[in-house]
Amino acid sequence: MTSAAEQFASNVNLSSFAKSEELKKRLFFTLIALIVYRLGTFIPLPGVNPEAFGAAFATQKSGLLGTFNLFTGGAVERMAIFALNIMPYISASIIVQMMTAIIPSLEKLKKDGEAGRREINKYTRYLTVALAILQGFFIAQTLQGQGAQGGAIPTVASPGLAFTISTVVTLVGGVMFLVWLGEQITAKGVGNGISLIIFAGIIAELPRAAAGLLISGRTDALPAPIIIAVLLGAIALIAFVVFMERAQRRLLVQYPRRQQGNKMMGGDTSHLPLKLNMAGVIPPIFASSLLFLPATAQAAIGPDSPEWLINFAAMFSPGRPLYMATYGGLILFFTFLYTSITFNPEDTADNLKKYGGYIQGYRPGARTAEYIDYVLTRLTFIGAIYLTFVCLLPEILRSQYQQIPVYLGGTSLLIVVSVTLDTVQRIQGYMFAQQYESLIKKSKLGKGRSK
Repeated sequence: MTSAAEQFASNVNLSSFAKSEELKKRLFFTLIALIVYRLGTFIPLPGVNPEAFGAAFATQKSGLLGTFNLFTGGAVERMAIFALNIMPYISASIIVQMMTAIIPSLEKLKKDGEAGRREINKYTRYLTVALAILQGFFIAQTLQGQGAQGGAIPTVASPGLAFTISTVVTLVGGVMFLVWLGEQITAKGVGNGISLIIFAGIIAELPRAAAGLLISGRTDALPAPIIIAVLLGAIALIAFVVFMERAQRRLLVQYPRRQQGNKMMGGDTSHLPLKLNMAGVIPPIFASSLLFLPATAQAAIGPDSPEWLINFAAMFSPGRPLYMATYGGLILFFTFLYTSITFNPEDTADNLKKYGGYIQGYRPGARTAEYIDYVLTRLTFIGAIYLTFVCLLPEILRSQYQQIPVYLGGTSLLIVVSVTLDTVQRIQGYMFAQQYESLIKKSKLGKGRSK
């Protein structure tokens, strides 16, 4: 099967792009929206000393905080108004989707079409605000107890209730603005707006990561063969991720012939595509969020943290065996859980039966659902192993060579590749639509001239 990029290159040229006014407007809108987002990552929170916070952050950037900083496009390192980025919304979306499989009322809303989707989106926004308030409060408490040079230079000039309230309000406002901006990109731009915001943040930090890797070679912090191996390994890993993200199992679906009037209709065949990685990047993101909780709690409490919490957070710091084992286990768990929530074999089998389709060798209904579940379980197992391998490989390398940038992580690579493939397919769709419109116009002109 040809890739999306190959199909795009073979069917689209610069002349057809120049004629597609709608696509150019959408691309321009997307670019402007992402520029607005990037500008917001450089606006610091009121009352925070950026130099003092930067000095304190430098001692923690190689850990989970560095991973979170990657997803925010460097906003955490600068403690900007977009420091929380879109992550509370993503966490809220995952939680609500999981709850739809548990709470019958939410499951009913999910099946109610557009009205139900709007109601679920409303609940997701409420939960986003609650999570953002909680995370914003933790950040405010952490900043007030933090300082550079052993606390000699305070991060916050005037700590207190006023600073806490202003920080929480600013951070929550930043999250909700990015949610709105992402929805505008989805509606008026190209691609999924929420995914593109995270994608833009990761891409913006990659040049600095590559430069840091090369500088570590000049300073002999990393041997040259290791740097070459990391670069070649990154290229090979990207190719592997692209292959696995496009891999799918196609189940042949047949439709019986039926007589409609004096004509025989049907008899067609189609495919039911089952992706190898149906869960996408959700399992690594959610697993990272859970592992970030002990360090967040310790930072929020500050120097008064109990000893058990300090030891617990230390055991789950990046590079530790317990951290990597738990990370891999959570990825496996959330891959199966999220796939079971987003894809229901029984509903798929019922839809096939409703439209007269069947899989050869299996009775429509329950027998077909069992077969689909059988295939899906094995695909999900392979997909879970693939996700675990991609996410743990950089962690294992960084445990041996701490100079390797945190930006070369598996989760960031998965996001970049999946968002790129999705955006290319959407652009391809707009270009095909433009080609079809031009063909329809030509056919109408031809008919008009013949008359």
